[in-house]
Amino acid sequence: MTLADSEVPAWAERLGLPGLYDVHVHFLPPDIMAKVWAQFDSAGPKIGRPWPITYRGTDDERVAQLRALGVRRFSALPYAHRPGVAGYFNDWAADFAAATPECLHSATFYPEPEAADYVAEAIDAGVEIFKVHVQVGNFDVRDPHLDKVWGQIADAGTPVVVHAGSGPVPNEHTGPAPVLEVLRRHPRLTAVLAHMGAPEYVEFLEMAEEFERVHLDTTMAFTGFFEEMAPYPADLLPRLRDLGDRVLLGSDFPNIPYPYAHQLESLEALGLGEAWLRKVCWENAAALVG
Repeated sequence: MTLADSEVPAWAERLGLPGLYDVHVHFLPPDIMAKVWAQFDSAGPKIGRPWPITYRGTDDERVAQLRALGVRRFSALPYAHRPGVAGYFNDWAADFAAATPECLHSATFYPEPEAADYVAEAIDAGVEIFKVHVQVGNFDVRDPHLDKVWGQIADAGTPVVVHAGSGPVPNEHTGPAPVLEVLRRHPRLTAVLAHMGAPEYVEFLEMAEEFERVHLDTTMAFTGFFEEMAPYPADLLPRLRDLGDRVLLGSDFPNIPYPYAHQLESLEALGLGEAWLRKVCWENAAALVG
């Protein structure tokens, strides 16, 4: 049975949840979001395949869509794609969160000399979640400019969503090995490994098993769209169930080529149980972020 977006609030209520807590949602300055959508529309070099955007519209319209879905907490997750833009993104995201009660105060950073300064400012200002995108930014997470940053974030305990898996298109810096090296230098880092680490599911799952503050987010994993590209290995599901306290709901809204509800029905279809779904869809993020 296919779950419709209109049925999502009842789906969450059936699980006994107050709503959904989605740690992987994007809101960007409108001019930047338009450029991102243009990349998806053209199946650009970092996309690699047709990828129609389901949820277009203004910021206000997309916030209304999330509210209608029963998403009670969500991120904005700006991600710096080159030097010199993180400060602008962070200022915009702070204003957006201040005007949007459900939105987590989100920020980003890039390997550049001033990164430690603006990350410290963001932490002091109460940032709730960071995002870095290795594939889009095309940088090494082991860059010396980031070593102090990782330490700052680890000390603060602020979650950082890291897209470092090689999907959808790899580059020289994607993959698990650089992230593993960072975690060994900063074992208390609260890293949220985006997209379950697709397609390197095994290696990123092992990081979550090894490091007590490493989490995984479900973003696009298990959906028909991702299963065509990089199917999740069925033999990992028992380990994923056992890791239930550190799996977080993520969707990639609005940049998804299917209805939001499909992420949820794909999670339910794993057969890992309602207690696991409750943790993933609300309880884990509420405990981690608040």
